[in-house]
Amino acid sequence: MNAIELLDIISTGETSKVQFKREIDSDDSIAAEMIAMSNSKGGLILLGVEDKTGQIVGLDYQQLQSFNNRLATIANDKVKPQVFIQTEVVSISSDDNEKKVLVVEVSEGVGKPYKDKNGAIWVKQGSDKRRLTDNNEQIRLFQQSGILYLDEMIIPQTSIGDIELTKVEDYVRAIQKRETDEKIEITENLLNNLNIIKDGRITLGGLLFFAKHPQKYRPAFCVKAISFFGNSIGGTDYRSSKDIEGTIPEMFEETMSFFTSNLNHIQDGQNFNKVGKLEIAQTALEELLQNALVHRDYSKNSPVRVMIFDNRIEIVSPGALPNSLTIENLKMGNAVVRNNLLVTYCSKNDDIQRLWFGNHSFF
Repeated sequence: MNAIELLDIISTGETSKVQFKREIDSDDSIAAEMIAMSNSKGGLILLGVEDKTGQIVGLDYQQLQSFNNRLATIANDKVKPQVFIQTEVVSISSDDNEKKVLVVEVSEGVGKPYKDKNGAIWVKQGSDKRRLTDNNEQIRLFQQSGILYLDEMIIPQTSIGDIELTKVEDYVRAIQKRETDEKIEITENLLNNLNIIKDGRITLGGLLFFAKHPQKYRPAFCVKAISFFGNSIGGTDYRSSKDIEGTIPEMFEETMSFFTSNLNHIQDGQNFNKVGKLEIAQTALEELLQNALVHRDYSKNSPVRVMIFDNRIEIVSPGALPNSLTIENLKMGNAVVRNNLLVTYCSKNDDIQRLWFGNHSFF
């Protein structure tokens, strides 16, 4: 980083990714900043800059050496698991003297959640940091690190009796690639091997693919579909509205039917003996809907929302992109699977399989 780049960063003030510190006044405070940035999107700590005014006060040689050593100790001993930081000194010249700023770069961590020596988890909240106490938010951090997969967690109060066994039979036939009416014996051992149940209770993935009524235990995991008159999300008039429930394959089919019923069918060069094509390509709708149902963040207790306007369609999938994935990564064809169990079940489902192996849009 050069002086011009640093001055430009300082001129914009403190943000969720930039923090000013005149000096290291507390090791615990610096550790909390490192933790918050590691648990969020990373950032810079600038030592030698007033945090209230952004005034560059600079550090002398002795401070630079001392702070560098202290920073290494903090990253090793006061952050669990330890984080790896990079430091550099940037000199800024003024009319009368030269001031040196110690730039500390903290990358977004891959071992989330990071904690302090007391077990506290910190995350960024704007330019400030806050202690994380909500269980769902902590689960999301575990999920981002790949330590935890939500679709493999068990659902309390469920039992084998909640499973629609015919759905499991169809799935087993798909795995065995057998088309037969021969009855397949569904045993508890088989259900365990398929990760549909654990310890006698249904996993989230099992619930969403094989349960008789998934919304009995997770009522928010549905699709709320509405077709508005006009183009405003604040509109109060609508053509059609429906709460769509069931397993993921069932919601997929019913939501596609909602699209078919509420979108225009156009001729598009066809003769009168052929059914008109949807005004938006069906393949595009199928792909977007599959992503919303399979790759959403299931730590958020909210539905997928489908909104049809006169000039557009919006499909809102709860959660953000997983595991440091960015829009730029997606454009380059990079993929991250959030819900491995759901992906496995989708690969054997006839309705979704053709989409799955055609586009591979994992996000």
